[in-house]
Amino acid sequence: MYNNQCNNLEHWPVDDFTDEQLCQRSAEGDPQAETELVRRYGRMVRACARPLFLAGGDSEDLIQEGMLGLLTAIRGYDPGRDALFRTYAEICIRSRLLSAVRAAQGGKHTPLNHSVSYEPPLFDGTSAHLFSSAESPEDVVIGREELKERLDALKGQLSELEAQILTPYLSGLSCREIARRVGRSQKSVDNAIQRIRRKMAHSFSSGVSSES
Repeated sequence: MYNNQCNNLEHWPVDDFTDEQLCQRSAEGDPQAETELVRRYGRMVRACARPLFLAGGDSEDLIQEGMLGLLTAIRGYDPGRDALFRTYAEICIRSRLLSAVRAAQGGKHTPLNHSVSYEPPLFDGTSAHLFSSAESPEDVVIGREELKERLDALKGQLSELEAQILTPYLSGLSCREIARRVGRSQKSVDNAIQRIRRKMAHSFSSGVSSES
């Protein structure tokens, strides 16, 4: 049992706890440890989800799927596997996202079926473990390159503000953080993000590429 001071997150020396220690506390029944891990990894979830377009859905749906993947990682992490929690969390998040994309597309083959992110993998050496045995590392590279081509083509359709926002948006920054970075109001940034989402959805669904 934890004492009252440890049960109160406000009294925790939060920065002194590693992710692995927080997972242990969560496994022992401390819900605030899970809350802290969700806070720490919210940006990773957004960064993994935002470049992917969920057919028939919305990017926020994918973020919710990514959050479920994160919770799976928190509740299933085994320190005995000799892997950092960050590595395991990314695997769980991306796997959940890929499953959601495939389910939404009814199993149809599209470039996005193999894509993982517009940015390079957050942790070297993990991407090969994100896919089933039927998918080779070559498939992963091809998918990432195809997604990058589509996003590069999308940049040509963006206004100056939207182009400024795209990279920090894909990296997982919050609307407030982006607004601070580009020196615009949160409302202006949010409106620009909605326009980017519509253009991204149209680009992916219509098969626009850098060669079109």
